[in-house]
Amino acid sequence: MRECAGVNDLLALDATSLAAAIARGETTATAAVTACLDRIAAVDGALHAFVDVHAESALREARAVDTSRASVAGARSPRPLEGVPVTVKSAIEVAGLRCETGSAVRRGLVAAQDAVVVARLRRAGAIVLGTTNVAEMLMGYESANPLHGTTANPWRLDRTAGGSSGGESAAIAAGCSFAGLGSDGGGSVRVPAAFTGICGHKPTPGLVPSTGHQPACLGPFSLVGVIGPMARSVADLRLLLDVLAGFDGGDPASAPVPWRSGPFPPSRTVWWFDSHPDHPATPETRAAVVAAVAALEGQGYTLRAERPALLDAARAAWDVLFGDAGELLLGALLGPSARGLPILDALHRERGPRPPLTAFGLAEAWASRDTLRARYTDALGGGVIVCPVTSVPAFAHGARQWSIDGRAVGYLDAMAYTQWANLLGAPAVVVPVGQSADGLPIGVQVMGTPWMDAHVLDVAAAIERGCGPARRPPAVPS
Repeated sequence: MRECAGVNDLLALDATSLAAAIARGETTATAAVTACLDRIAAVDGALHAFVDVHAESALREARAVDTSRASVAGARSPRPLEGVPVTVKSAIEVAGLRCETGSAVRRGLVAAQDAVVVARLRRAGAIVLGTTNVAEMLMGYESANPLHGTTANPWRLDRTAGGSSGGESAAIAAGCSFAGLGSDGGGSVRVPAAFTGICGHKPTPGLVPSTGHQPACLGPFSLVGVIGPMARSVADLRLLLDVLAGFDGGDPASAPVPWRSGPFPPSRTVWWFDSHPDHPATPETRAAVVAAVAALEGQGYTLRAERPALLDAARAAWDVLFGDAGELLLGALLGPSARGLPILDALHRERGPRPPLTAFGLAEAWASRDTLRARYTDALGGGVIVCPVTSVPAFAHGARQWSIDGRAVGYLDAMAYTQWANLLGAPAVVVPVGQSADGLPIGVQVMGTPWMDAHVLDVAAAIERGCGPARRPPAVPS
């Protein structure tokens, strides 16, 4: 067996390349898992990315994979993720590991069984290393909670890795994991991916089962909340989606739709904008969007410099379905302290006084969502939108406001770019493109029509080709 050149070379691979290397006999599952566990031991004291690490079971599974592969000696085809070490956001159930969602009211809660998506990863041959840190009750664009502390960004420890899937993004970016699972109700996959320089996909609701996510994606949250893959390349996102997508009766939004085909012929029309007048983006963020669309133009896409006006109305409905409904439900669980969760605090601070949610208010927002989704689908067809992920790159821990072009931009406003896709049920992919003046990665968002996930990934891959592969973060202090 010819091993890869070294641990650093091994950890530099994406999941697709690692799976191929294991299948060719160039490395082993045991080598990959050992490299990740050594990396976790070296850097997680600084990052605080992990909640649980299942080292012994991961090594045991890796040795079993290697033994099985040696015994069959090419008699069977490898499974898609055979021997690939992965991690899972600690809001998604992994049997025997804590699923506390960063909240004291769930302290010590251990999952009794795997979520559907975790079971599918295992069947595909992936090896689960452990679970990763989150924002408290998933209500923050940074991953900080009273149980497991604050996750740092592997590019700069004084900056956030994003939230609420920040532990997952930090682990993948830092070489502690090759790929993993996050969840996204208002940007919680895409913001961390952008802040740490990896790729993330928020699928169309119903494409990837949410069964086994905590809190459960039920009621209005089945419209806006999804589980999605996070990884180092767009190819990895496709590989993971092949494994994860498919009908599950436990998810009320689930539909038996083949993900590689969509309801519209793919269009080469790209709507794009690099900033929003109400929440402007930094110059380097705008430059990343311009670079992305230039790469697409060079590959034959037709550019349309326009921002669909309905996006603003979509955000108002998201405030109700995610923010107000979330506060109502979390208030019953956490009491008055729910109001202090970062997203809910910002909702009141930046939008002004908000009366308690009424049945009519919820029904009105729900109907508005359905109308806007239909208008959006009709307007975009098989096209896509390319725009920022956030107004700012990864920010300092605890920051809540920024000055951009002489304008004050608040915490929730800076993240508005991701909230549209959740409200509209649209697939959206983040791919790293640029960097800030101080070297932090900047991602660009590609958003499409519901059930056109394959086309959105194709456009993201075109941007990746035109702008170059993702950079690796500098060495993380141990």
